[in-house]
Amino acid sequence: MKEFLLLFRNDFKSMTVPSPEQMQAVTKRWMDWKGSIAAQNKLADGGNRLENTGKVLKGNNIITDGPYTEIKESIGGYIVVKAASLDEAAELAKDCPIFEAGGNVEVREISTL
Repeated sequence: MKEFLLLFRNDFKSMTVPSPEQMQAVTKRWMDWKGSIAAQNKLADGGNRLENTGKVLKGNNIITDGPYTEIKESIGGYIVVKAASLDEAAELAKDCPIFEAGGNVEVREISTL
């Protein structure tokens, strides 16, 4: 089995702040989805949500605030799954709750050095 990174992208700036009840329902959908992958023994790392703040480092000691707020989509989190192929990993991502909020999932194979 290979490992694949699922990156969750969305326009987090334009999202409305959910009520506590809505947030609980959204969280349950995410946990159920990740649980279904874990039940197949294909969840390598449950990942994390990412904060909206950070720093971007470039050559010549250039440090800027990041992530890039001028772009529409930001990475909001990730998980790592185990799959035999890129197609299988993409299939695991098809039921991701990010789609309900207009987001998308980038699926990338992790290469070991």
